[in-house]
Amino acid sequence: MTRASDEMTDHSSGMSYLNSLPRRLVTTILPLLVFVFVLLFPFYWMAITAIKPNFQLTDYNNYSPLWVVQPTLDHINYLLFQTSYPSWLWNTIYISVAATFISLVTSVFAAYAIERLRFTGSRWVGLAIFLAYLVPPSILFIPLAILVFGIGIYDTKLALILIYPTFLVPFATWLLMGYFRSIPFELEECALVDGASRWQILVKVLLPLSVPGLISAGIFCFTLSWNEFIYALTFIQSSENKTVPVGVLTELVRSDVYEWGALMAGALIGSLPVVILYSFFVDYYVSSMTGAVKE
Repeated sequence: MTRASDEMTDHSSGMSYLNSLPRRLVTTILPLLVFVFVLLFPFYWMAITAIKPNFQLTDYNNYSPLWVVQPTLDHINYLLFQTSYPSWLWNTIYISVAATFISLVTSVFAAYAIERLRFTGSRWVGLAIFLAYLVPPSILFIPLAILVFGIGIYDTKLALILIYPTFLVPFATWLLMGYFRSIPFELEECALVDGASRWQILVKVLLPLSVPGLISAGIFCFTLSWNEFIYALTFIQSSENKTVPVGVLTELVRSDVYEWGALMAGALIGSLPVVILYSFFVDYYVSSMTGAVKE
């Protein structure tokens, strides 16, 4: 009996090997420090460059490139009050929110039809939608330019609002398809037995259970819209309609003169909304990666 109990005893140490400081330092602390450094150093560099006087930006013999001796707000003042940056920021917010809303509505309907209605060829339709996401934007902007000029919306925010869903909808649909697939069909069947319509099932059953997936798809769409450059550069010409990525690059770089302080300030301020968005919804974003209600 004693021998049998000894054989059944688990002598594995599990995660106890991390109890010693040297091993914990090598396997956990150092990798985390490297990761945090790589992640945060660009933001630190943008921040110190945004408040550095011009004479310190290139004088590395007398001033450290990693620190600021006499910080100034001249670059930020120039960016906010002597350029069109506030309008660029508003244009980016407006376009990103509108494109994200259109893409989410379209993706919800497409994902629901493909995953829950079970029509013939639904899997192939889902695959075709996802493959559309793999087409490079540098190829699509030529035929899209013909449509934009033909409709007469060139150099307007509407052009970007209508074009961005062309690359947002495929991936968002594919993501929501996987999320809808994880919701048990029994819930939908019970609702059908109770007399609910397809619209009621979508609005009152599936969407409340799919909030993490919707937030994940929304963050994805908003981030891509916020950082998009090729279409915004191609279809927007006037300064007042430009977005932050295009405006910062085209208006703050004049020939071989780079306004480094204003450039870094614009990049830093432009990245804050996305950082804030992720910080508020990170829990939902992570939970969407693990699926919804399991059978």
